[in-house]
Amino acid sequence: MAGQQREISVSEFFAKNRHLLGFDNPRKALLATVKEAVDNALDACEEAGILPDIRVEILSLTETRFKITVRDNGPGIVRKQIDLIFGKLLYGSKFHRLKMSRGQQGIGISAAGMYGLMTTGKPVLIISRTSKRKPTHEVVLKMDTSKNKPDIISDTEHPGENTLFPDGHGTQVVIELEGRYQKGRQSIDEYLEQTAIANPHARITFVTPSNETIEFPRTVKELPADAKEIKPHPRGIELGTLIQMLERTGATQLGGFLKNDFCRVGPAKAKEICSKAGLTTRSWVKQLGHAEAEALYNAIQEVRITAPPMDCVVPIGPKALLSGLLKEVKAEFYAASSRSPAVYRGNPFLIEAALAYGGDLNVDEPARVLRFANRVPLLYQQSACASFKATVETSWRSYELSQPKGSLPQGPLMIMIHMASVWVPFTSESKEAIADYDEIRKEMKLALQECGRKLGTYVRRRKRMDRQSHARDVLLRYIGEISKSCEGMTGTSAKKIYDALMKQAKKKTAEADAILDEEGKVIRKVDDADTVIVQERQGGGEGAFAQDLFNDEPAGPRQTKKKKSMKNKRKK
Repeated sequence: MAGQQREISVSEFFAKNRHLLGFDNPRKALLATVKEAVDNALDACEEAGILPDIRVEILSLTETRFKITVRDNGPGIVRKQIDLIFGKLLYGSKFHRLKMSRGQQGIGISAAGMYGLMTTGKPVLIISRTSKRKPTHEVVLKMDTSKNKPDIISDTEHPGENTLFPDGHGTQVVIELEGRYQKGRQSIDEYLEQTAIANPHARITFVTPSNETIEFPRTVKELPADAKEIKPHPRGIELGTLIQMLERTGATQLGGFLKNDFCRVGPAKAKEICSKAGLTTRSWVKQLGHAEAEALYNAIQEVRITAPPMDCVVPIGPKALLSGLLKEVKAEFYAASSRSPAVYRGNPFLIEAALAYGGDLNVDEPARVLRFANRVPLLYQQSACASFKATVETSWRSYELSQPKGSLPQGPLMIMIHMASVWVPFTSESKEAIADYDEIRKEMKLALQECGRKLGTYVRRRKRMDRQSHARDVLLRYIGEISKSCEGMTGTSAKKIYDALMKQAKKKTAEADAILDEEGKVIRKVDDADTVIVQERQGGGEGAFAQDLFNDEPAGPRQTKKKKSMKNKRKK
């Protein structure tokens, strides 16, 4: 039995359990590959201060085999890093730092290459350039899953100009794999559309397998603010983690360890923590045992420590959220909300929400929920996500929407929830759903309620406007006939009587002419030709009716029919 024991590599484990990474069926595998490549491209461009320009091409080789090409205008990859980034699992720069970023684990793009190698036997092609003064590197590699190491097949330098990168820098990745392309929900098209909503500063070009080109233009010409890296917060660590940090620290004394290895711990706070633990700031770190470490941990829990700094988290912002929704969703009302930063397990996070109502959105279906984590769309495992649970728990009936018990609200509504954090607690390695922490769900509900209040104000006012508009339509049917009858009895001009009655009708139904802002508040009232446009759009109006009454020209078929019906009623 002892002779059968052997070590397995992490890549060998994930090769047999690829469903953990999101490669559990051909359609999902195709999406996961595009997602990981695009996320890496966006991260690289933003960290280098470059407005992202990304091109995604999917070439259909057979019915079940595709070649995916993703190219960006980022800073490029240094040659010695190409092998490890694309040929080794759990290798990256983001796992050990507390800073908002799309990638976290160092698995994604290398796992996509591993899946392609397993299903087609074809290696990954990487072309990268870091400067116009430096050559372009073209590397073909595959992963040795038994050792979790890259295996270089070819390495070529191209010193001349490269038409792939007009700016002189960028990266292109080509992966051939088994998959299935299908439009609709949970598709590559939907992923790129939602990515464009959450990243309005990016321009994305998508070439489908049918050779159709879809453009997602850039609507914001400014990059998001650069997130700052922070150190761990003392209230967010556990006892075992604290012991490991004590063993690995470069500080010699306990005071220096607390000040240098944690955030929000100054000299006075370090002294207070040490005092409560029965230690001093001059205690030697190497002489601390398990009992001292546990006393130190308990002291940290008792001492009041300022929340971690929030410049490590960068929100999309209400303005950019609305810009993204306006670009991709045709609705009549938009609202956005950005919450103040909060903390879970010592990790800073921030929740944003936005919604679109009316317009072209489907009236007969439940509301659609768009979920994002650090600007990345989450398309699978919706019911397991804290975003979905917070949406269901929100009382949408208070905002004039119908909502079956324990379900999403019904109506023409699209809801968007974004979580920005230094460490998003995903439910699995495939990063498809956010774990249901109480602190996170509470902030999501508060953000949704802020948007809901704006929506409720708008919907209630819109209903009043519609009622008054309908009342005016009824009045308009009879004002003309009353004017003519009064002229026959009194001799006063029908036009004069009509204008007087119309003035009263407008006064009594003034709210029908109001125009609402994004919060449902009246921003101006229209007493001119704009009313005519609205009324005509709703089916007839004062402009058309007045022309029919007081012009000598014959009325059109629709007005003629209306006059006849009124004459018949008068005779009766």
